[in-house]
Amino acid sequence: MTASVYVHPIAFASGPQAEDGAAIRLGGSMVYASRFALVVRDNGEATQRLLFGARGFEAALTSLDAALAEEAQQQWANLQKVHAPLQLGERTIRFDQPQVMGILNVTPDSFSDGGEFLDKPEAGREHAAAMLEVGAAIIDIGGESTRPGAAATWEGDEKDRVLPAVEYCASMGAAISVDSRRAGVLEAALQAGAHVANDVSAMRYDDRTTELVANTGCPVILMHAPGSGDDLHEGGEYEDVVSEVFDFLKDARAKAIAAGISEEKIVLDPGIGFGKSLADNLTLMNSLALFHALGSPLLLGVSRKRMIGALSNEEPTDKRLGGSIALAMKGMEAGMHILRAHDVAETVQARNVWRGMRDAALTDFAQLPPL
Repeated sequence: MTASVYVHPIAFASGPQAEDGAAIRLGGSMVYASRFALVVRDNGEATQRLLFGARGFEAALTSLDAALAEEAQQQWANLQKVHAPLQLGERTIRFDQPQVMGILNVTPDSFSDGGEFLDKPEAGREHAAAMLEVGAAIIDIGGESTRPGAAATWEGDEKDRVLPAVEYCASMGAAISVDSRRAGVLEAALQAGAHVANDVSAMRYDDRTTELVANTGCPVILMHAPGSGDDLHEGGEYEDVVSEVFDFLKDARAKAIAAGISEEKIVLDPGIGFGKSLADNLTLMNSLALFHALGSPLLLGVSRKRMIGALSNEEPTDKRLGGSIALAMKGMEAGMHILRAHDVAETVQARNVWRGMRDAALTDFAQLPPL
């Protein structure tokens, strides 16, 4: 079968009451969708686009052949799937509101904060503690820069950078993910107290990673990037970036499950900024809600990224807070479950205000008489 189907949420409501019940909750989040587009693509071309409301899905299926209808039904169920929380050490990470993942880079050359915490355990410890204190649910530790043009890191050097940070974060009782594509680094980090494998290559760079994750039972974050070798950004050319990233993540998820990784332990990341042009990134940001149809919790990493500079007079990375919050808010409105951020306090504050508005909208409609 060359044709593929995609069920896009395209209009949103403050809650089901706003649409007299004709809205669905996306991925167990605080976001409700009321209108949808069923899109069929064949050999790279969109051949069908059908619009319908939340009560019109069954009628929309009648336009599809049996195989596409079955796939559309699975996506429809996935859109409404409520995800189980992750138990990371003593911390329980729930997905009924956006959670903030704080970034701790222990690298010499990361695009935003390279060198700030490398070989400075006290500075790193203070930064991690501060992120936890203001509301970070997870600390994400990275020992290799994955910016465009960065040189690959030797595994031994990556371990030397990452493991001390894992140990001092573990001593605080933090939930810890490790941003690495090397099984040796991930294995050592898990033994040192980390909980999550955050693999920017979606387990393609190191063949041992899939077996490691399956055997340990740790959660894994699978990210889209076009390159599978040293340069993750290589080959970033797309006919339709949204469907191609969706298909990539669908395939990566299926392979992980087939290898024995629990479906409930998989988180997906569309990889904003990795081998994608500004136009590609903007298109993905405007289509984030579609990725709920994959059936896994979703992570969005947009903090301080190059696209913000491209849209704001090439502001340097430390001047991109406003753009980072704007993109994070876009992610919240699409039901993203995890927001990866450098500026944790500001992102948590934005999340809390956003949640207050969502809670108030549900309460306001609850006071109105039925239509």
